[in-house]
Amino acid sequence: MSIHEEESLGKVFDRVLIKRLFAYVWPFRRLMFLSFLSLLLLTAAELAQPVLIKIAIDNNIGQGDFRGLTRTGMFYILALVIAGLGEFGYRYLSAWLGQKMMFTIRVQLFSHIHKLPLSFIDKNPVGRLVTRVTNDIATLNEMLSSGVVAILGDIVVLVGIVIVMVKMNLKLSLITFSVLPLMLAVTGFIRPRLRNAFRTVRLRLARINSYLQENISGMATVQIFNQEEKSSHQFKELNRSYFEAALQGIRMFSLFYPLVSLVTAISTSLIIWYGGGQVIQDALSLGVLVAFMQYIRRFFQPLQDLADKYNNLQAALASSERIFKILDEPEQPTFKAPQKHLVKAAGQIMFDNLSFSYNGTDYVLRDINFDIKPGEKIAIVGATGAGKTSIISLINRLYEPTQGRILLDGVDIAHVDVEELRSRIGIVLQDVFLFSGTVRDNITLGDSTISETAIIKAARRVNAHKFISELENGYDHMLAERGSNLSVGQKQLLSFARALAFNPEILILDEATSSVDTETEQLISSAIHELMKGRTSIIIAHRLSTIRDVDRIIVLHKGIIREMGTHEELMGLQGVYHRLYQLQFRGQAV
Repeated sequence: MSIHEEESLGKVFDRVLIKRLFAYVWPFRRLMFLSFLSLLLLTAAELAQPVLIKIAIDNNIGQGDFRGLTRTGMFYILALVIAGLGEFGYRYLSAWLGQKMMFTIRVQLFSHIHKLPLSFIDKNPVGRLVTRVTNDIATLNEMLSSGVVAILGDIVVLVGIVIVMVKMNLKLSLITFSVLPLMLAVTGFIRPRLRNAFRTVRLRLARINSYLQENISGMATVQIFNQEEKSSHQFKELNRSYFEAALQGIRMFSLFYPLVSLVTAISTSLIIWYGGGQVIQDALSLGVLVAFMQYIRRFFQPLQDLADKYNNLQAALASSERIFKILDEPEQPTFKAPQKHLVKAAGQIMFDNLSFSYNGTDYVLRDINFDIKPGEKIAIVGATGAGKTSIISLINRLYEPTQGRILLDGVDIAHVDVEELRSRIGIVLQDVFLFSGTVRDNITLGDSTISETAIIKAARRVNAHKFISELENGYDHMLAERGSNLSVGQKQLLSFARALAFNPEILILDEATSSVDTETEQLISSAIHELMKGRTSIIIAHRLSTIRDVDRIIVLHKGIIREMGTHEELMGLQGVYHRLYQLQFRGQAV
């Protein structure tokens, strides 16, 4: 989803979006019904109050009936109490309704993002997705919690007021209604401008979140290269852009309410002018005039509320467009029919005439064919951009082949459920990702089936138990974001323990001995040998000196397999591998 696509989304009123939003209300219809009943109770009590004032003036005060005035006053107090109870019930139940729906949508959106292909994540900044799950859903909550029931209630209030006013005095009612075209003109002028302002605000907030996420994550780079001032200037410009968009919305709101108040004042003035004249001529009772003055305020209040709720609706639609845009993104298929299952995997992997492109046109892998025997240790080497990482992603089905297939023990992995496939494969990346939480949680990733004994055993086998035991609270030690309170070597050892705890049949290793001291490298090398015992292993090699003992080496060059064999065989060919090895050897010698 590009920035320009976001700017062009939506209509002023989208029935399809409204229908989809209502689908989230329907499961909580009982709660909505109770909220609506509370609102009806509030409405009835408020509609009764002007009538009681009319009775007090015309029937009680006008006729000197003190007992009747006392009785009317008691009824008026009762109406106020009922209105208070109705308002409490309406507001509490509506807020509860909104929270339930917001919870449902947020969980659905977060779960859906987990199931999207990585190609979608690659194209969408993290900050933008965070905005969808937080700010946009919060905006929906404002509409769902106070808008759905209130809109129905305001309509009921309007209908009730119109009926009472017309029944009380038709001429005064027609005078009141005469300003409605002016109210509609004001609303028609303001609402599309508010909608555009809301859309722009959400877009620019997403840009701010994306920029914040990127700069905070890369703070070390910003500081090392003295880019603090430039970064702050860019953020200031993004913030200024957001400020100007928000200010445009504020201007529209600020203009809307005085205009509505002006229309209400015009209607009130007309009623005072005409109704007052009628009272002077004894053609109208004072009680009716006072009651009408009360009803005018109540008549325009739901109109103003409806317009306000419409503004909330515009903000919600602007947010829902983006939320549903993500929810409509097709999930990565878990498997291609017919579904097939893996028996206890022996670990044979075959690439059969495979080609792959990220964008459908520029191929990063072409006509890849090789077969890995069970238990065999294979290294894949090549210059940057040769396609090594793409092979890892394809084996794990993070991406699907453009052409050809990958077979695991003779089964096309496209027909195997993703969860089943990935349970057979362990992967250790060079850039280890650790989550905030305990050491134990980072080893098990929340899998409760992995016992404490298995956790400690895995840590011991990969030489991680010693440093974990020395941490405060040991396996219950809390790690900071991305494991920033551990060294590079400790994080890599922890990732080995994680891979071993899941006991995969196939192991994929991205070069894991770079950027560490000699002692830690020896620990990691020992852990790697322990990990690879009895498993089919694929090593993505950047340092060729670390892969001399593998069974075979596959040499990639510009997405094509150029050479394949043992270290000695490839050195004897005097080809691509030989040149890569000589370049690294000379670099180390220097």
